[in-house]
Amino acid sequence: MQTTVLDGILFARLLRGGAANLKANVTTVNDLNVFPIPDGDTGDNMFLTINSGAAAAGEGSESLSQTAGKAASGMLLGARGNSGVILSRIFAGLAKGFEGIASADVRAVARAFESGVSEAYGAVSVPVEGTILTVLKDSVTAANGNIADDSTLESYFADFNSELKESLERTPDLLDVLKEAGVVDSGGAGLGYIIEGMINALDGAEVSLEAPAAQAKSVDLDAFGADSVLEFGYCTEFLLRLQSSKIDIDNFNADELKSYLNSVGESVVCFREGTVVKVHVHTMTPGNIINHMQRYGEFLTFKMENMTLQHNENHMQEKFAPKVNKPHKPFGVVSVAAGSGIKDAFISLGCDVVVDGGQSMNPSAEDMIAAFNEINADVIFVFPNNSNIIMTANQAAQLYDGAEVRVVPTKTIGEGYAAISMMDTTVGDTDAVIADLEAVIAGVVTGMVSRAVRDAEMNGVAVKKDDFIGFAGDTVYTDSPDRNTAAIELCEAAKAQRYDIMLLVCGADATEAEAQALYNELHNKYRRTEIVMIDGGQPVYDYIIILE
Repeated sequence: MQTTVLDGILFARLLRGGAANLKANVTTVNDLNVFPIPDGDTGDNMFLTINSGAAAAGEGSESLSQTAGKAASGMLLGARGNSGVILSRIFAGLAKGFEGIASADVRAVARAFESGVSEAYGAVSVPVEGTILTVLKDSVTAANGNIADDSTLESYFADFNSELKESLERTPDLLDVLKEAGVVDSGGAGLGYIIEGMINALDGAEVSLEAPAAQAKSVDLDAFGADSVLEFGYCTEFLLRLQSSKIDIDNFNADELKSYLNSVGESVVCFREGTVVKVHVHTMTPGNIINHMQRYGEFLTFKMENMTLQHNENHMQEKFAPKVNKPHKPFGVVSVAAGSGIKDAFISLGCDVVVDGGQSMNPSAEDMIAAFNEINADVIFVFPNNSNIIMTANQAAQLYDGAEVRVVPTKTIGEGYAAISMMDTTVGDTDAVIADLEAVIAGVVTGMVSRAVRDAEMNGVAVKKDDFIGFAGDTVYTDSPDRNTAAIELCEAAKAQRYDIMLLVCGADATEAEAQALYNELHNKYRRTEIVMIDGGQPVYDYIIILE
């Protein structure tokens, strides 16, 4: 085939093709994990992100600009993990490159990919070469450099894919951690499967990508009767297309719209992507909002639900599920954790909401926004507790307008636990609070014990499949066939005797007898250290050892 024009329909098809091929190879990408433990989730994160974009784009029946914009918005909200956030930013850059055009020739596609590179690099505070960023940049540079007057989309993507494979193979030469683990960059590999799937779709291959099945919602009609009082208002959500016949779109002021929405409702989420405005608001008078919004454009989608029904059912089925009846307070706290025991521990420390997630189950930006909306506070502090969730939390914070959201860059459960337990909001402004928390984080050591899924040589330690390894940060300290022995040796390597407090968080796979035996041994070994055992119930990590 000789395809020279990319329109909305073809873009949506390529998107579905990329998502479908990545889905078929998710396990392969997940297994490209630096640490030989069962926590690889790059493939899942990238698939869930691009699938959100594919679902938002639909069949691409509108212009390329509109279709790409919808896909980008879907990915921004659906982004999970660092790789997912970077992927969402790549497509946000593509959408910027396609803005205002119905279709694109090969040179316009090339310019849009350059925009994707810029947007992706801009999303990372300290870009690291040897990752998906390098693979993307190298591929775009090579493909764009080969464009000629007779170039087609087929030839462009072929050049892109050829360089992508070579760049991916070079990633271990740029990152020692990849070379030591004997793997290529997982994010770059995920991008490779996406591009490969796009090429297949471009060549006419059947694209099979099932959308998540919609669950039928049953409504309890008796929950709001003839004598009921509307207490919680209506959860109202819509997409509005700005219309040039009604307003000057270039000079449209979204801040004025947000001010209006806040004056007539609560829990406002409002942001603009191109000529589409996405709004979520809780209001007692949705009709007034409908009439007001038609001053600017026309509705693409609209959904309104009586929140009294949701409240009486004791669950929220809408995307952003705020509990607007909570009293207002100056500060709120959101934390991320997996395992019922760990979640209960964070709640006991004063967290308002604990988002379910962690290694191998990263929450999306939309999940984080839903948590923000459950809190009626001026400032919300967010503790991701995982290095792979920090970028998602930051992206959610940028999208949210209902409060000032400050992300505290906690990389482990231990850092989050220590920081929240020592949090003092009376020290000054939010910057001062963050500075104090970062000082607390710097004094915490978090060690973990997990089962190895493959043989490896890590930091001079010979790791054997099915053994247990003890590690902290990027350093593996020990390998043992016994999880308790690995934990003891990890504590010795971390010089646990120097610390006043040790939290022993026991995972789902550690039996009660094993955990108690480990506690007893640690208690006898480190008598000056206060040791607290928590039944965390977390997956992946048999033990999490927090030293303060």
